Amino acid sequence: MHYLLIYTTAADYLTRRSAFRNEHLALAWQASNEGKLVLGGAVGDPPDSSLLLWSCDSPETPAAFAKIDPYVLNGLVTKWEVKPWNTVVGELATRPLRP
Repeated sequence: MHYLLIYTTAADYLTRRSAFRNEHLALAWQASNEGKLVLGGAVGDPPDSSLLLWSCDSPETPAAFAKIDPYVLNGLVTKWEVKPWNTVVGELATRPLRP
């Protein structure tokens, strides 16, 4: 199953993230190397949110990541939520549907 971890970032996200970026990226790359985190990154210019695409069995996996993410713990992320994403098109789709 795919899940989206959706972050809403603080207004001062860009000015504050450098202090926590290496730790955040190390955590994200660890999840990626474990085959759980597929893609992640900031959205917008300037960024006002971030999306992290997960491939895992439970929404608890991305939720557990958010609960220890230094961006969340230090207020760079003001809100987060996990949503299931029913992917149906593309090589990585979990439930491919073809006409």
